[in-house]
This record gives sequence, structure tokens and C-alpha cells, in this order.
Amino acid sequence: MKLIDGRAVAEELKNSMKQDVQEYKKKSGRVPHLAAILVGNNPASKAYVANKVKSCDQVGFNSTIIKLDEDVAEEFLLSEIEKLNNDPDIDGFIVQLPLPKHIDEVKVTLAIDFKKDVDGFHPVNFGRMAQGLPCYLPATPYGITLLLERYNIETAGKHVVVVGRSNIVGTPISILLSRKSKMGDATVTLTHSRTKNLQRILMQADIIIAAIGIPGFIKEDMVRQGAVVIDVGINRIEEDNIEKSSRLVGDVDFETVKEKCSFITPVPGGVGPMTVMGLMMNTLKSAMKEVYK
Repeated sequence: MKLIDGRAVAEELKNSMKQDVQEYKKKSGRVPHLAAILVGNNPASKAYVANKVKSCDQVGFNSTIIKLDEDVAEEFLLSEIEKLNNDPDIDGFIVQLPLPKHIDEVKVTLAIDFKKDVDGFHPVNFGRMAQGLPCYLPATPYGITLLLERYNIETAGKHVVVVGRSNIVGTPISILLSRKSKMGDATVTLTHSRTKNLQRILMQADIIIAAIGIPGFIKEDMVRQGAVVIDVGINRIEEDNIEKSSRLVGDVDFETVKEKCSFITPVPGGVGPMTVMGLMMNTLKSAMKEVYK
């Protein structure tokens, strides 16, 4: 078993990106600028945004955080999005999810200018991705492909089973890996909580991508010997002790599954850091006008 170290790969990419940013600054006189809208006080969301700001500092990006109250009106949030759409200094921005229940996430996603949609969630980017056209790839699937590439994990001709069909991870990664591309040409089976005979399907997989949002869902008896396992899940489990502590676990029962894998990602420290890198790489592409002029 070989551990796929997302933190180490992310640091390598940051060092390379830092040089790209310096060259871009010499040519253009400016640096890429990433903004984030943070609604409410969700601890996980605050931590994610802080991590993105830290990464911006490390590679030489400018960054801006717009903090809004939990009870902010949807109309006001949409007006803040419109300001960022029209700000020529902002190369890309995100609205950190999840949003409070009174705000329509679909309406928010559609309000973002697809040319600044560095999370890759807008239907224009999603559709262009599906057709193999230039676009901003969804950040987490982008990060997964970067990991597979860095560890020389062959995807062509392999059977990939994706567990989970979200628009953020499961569905887009199934499309990316099935496309005719360097990190594609796989035969992909997209499964979910309603899939019958899931264990039998998983036992046929060369590569498993777990993104179902259920702690420890993938068990040892679901993974064949030598499979590659990519765990996208981030679940906080409360520890039953006096201090009432908690820990992060993935969608894979890591301790039992790792003995059967050729490669496996840990949680934390696997896919998470690479999601941030996907976002950063999209922002740099936006600044350099590599996707949309």
C-alpha cells in the first residue's frame, strides 16, 4: 500500500505556481486576485476559506474575503455577487457552500459570471467540461486528476467506480475520467445510495472514488486486492470521551481497507489540499486569460 500524500503534492504545485505568478507579474504588472464570499459562522466554512487565503499568500495571489451575516437577505448576497462580476481586479471568486436554508444555492450559482467561476460549478463550465471544451474544471475533481497524474496512476482502460452522484464531485469526476484525455479513457460506473449490488460492482473496480458523505461507508469486503482508493469524504465524528473531542474521517474505513490497496488517500491530507489547488489553478488561468478571453 502506498499513501497518496495530497499535502506534499499541493506544496510542490504551490512552489511551481509561485514562479508562474512572478512571471505573470513581470509581464502584466499585477497578480491574480481571488475573492470569497462567506455567509454565516459555519466553523468548517470559515476554516476552508482561511485555508484558501493562506494558499493565496503562499503563491503571491491577492485575496479578499467578504463576510456576510447568517440572516443576510438573498437579494443582498446577489448584489455582492454582481459587484464581483463587474470588478475588473477580481479574476475569480467563490461563494462558500453550504449556504443558509433561506438562500437558493442554484440561484446563487447561476448569478456568478461563468468567466469568474473558479469553483467550476456554473452550468456553462459544467457543460463545456462534458464536451471537452476549455473551461474551469470543478475544483475537487480537478484536484483528483492532478493526484492521479502525479502518482502515475493509469486511468486508460481501467474500470473506475464512483460512489456518490453530487454535482460537485461524483458526476463531474465520472465525466472527466471517461473523456478522451490524458487522465481519462476509463470505463466509469457511477453509483449512489440507491444502487443495487453495490458491493459486487465495487469488487470489479480498479479505482474507487468514494464521495457519498457517509463515514466509513466503504468497507474491506467492498475493495478488491490492489485497487486504488480515492476518499473524498470529510466527516466530523464526535469522540465519546470526557473532553468531547472530534476527529475527521472519510467515506472509507481506512484502517481495514488500506491493507488491500495499491494506493489510498488519507483523510485529512489527501484530496482536501488538492481541492484548494484546483481552485488556485483555475484562478491563475483566469488571470492569464487561458480559458476565456
